[in-house]
Amino acid sequence: MNLQGNSAVVTGGASGLGLATARRLVDAGAHTVILDLPTSAGAERAAELGDRACFVPADVTEPDQVAAALDAAERVAPLRALVHCAGRGGTVRLVERDGSPGSLELYETLVRLNLVGTFNVLRLASARMAANEPVDGERGVCVLTASVAAWEGQVGQIPYASAKAGVVGMTLVAARDLATKLIRVCTIAPGIFDTPILDRFSDEIKQGLARSVPNPARLGQADEYAALAVHIIGNAYLNGETIRLDGAVRMQAR
Repeated sequence: MNLQGNSAVVTGGASGLGLATARRLVDAGAHTVILDLPTSAGAERAAELGDRACFVPADVTEPDQVAAALDAAERVAPLRALVHCAGRGGTVRLVERDGSPGSLELYETLVRLNLVGTFNVLRLASARMAANEPVDGERGVCVLTASVAAWEGQVGQIPYASAKAGVVGMTLVAARDLATKLIRVCTIAPGIFDTPILDRFSDEIKQGLARSVPNPARLGQADEYAALAVHIIGNAYLNGETIRLDGAVRMQAR
């Protein structure tokens, strides 16, 4: 898929993996809509990216808000690419340290954001893409974000791991579902990346995480995720696949 003169939407695009991807998409010639929460720095980041970027505040679980971001993309050019990075973690244990059951409310909140939000954005974006005229046999490409936690979730990650396993599970089904519409779907499963999520940890902890990665023994960089996302969009034979981007790390239980 050639993005020159087309539109793309990046959820979670105000920071981290999403921001790096938005930069790459703008450089590739796409009009890029950054979709992120109203409390994010999305407006500032879009201004930094120039005339081919704009910000639309939205919660990925809210259909009308997501639709407004898709409208903004289509007002400029056909929507041909989605990169869905929005999500967050949170700690829930089945039995907490005080002996009480883990929080059902927090579990549902995190699964709703990370899994239901993914489905919501995917269904709405793909419906727009399905109305496009095919170009070189394609109408659009959707790149989702899972995590190595889908396979090796650590203690306390049960809502996040559940949701990301769900994203892995939906990838092939979505690709098959959208095949007749000429829309591809792939997922990236990042390992340990140096993004704002790690800002709450000390340098010592981050250095320990980096040493746990076999090769290269460092944290992943957001631009490495972005480079893969843009490659997936451009490689017409990548479809239905979840790609681990993790330096061969396999997470331990704790």
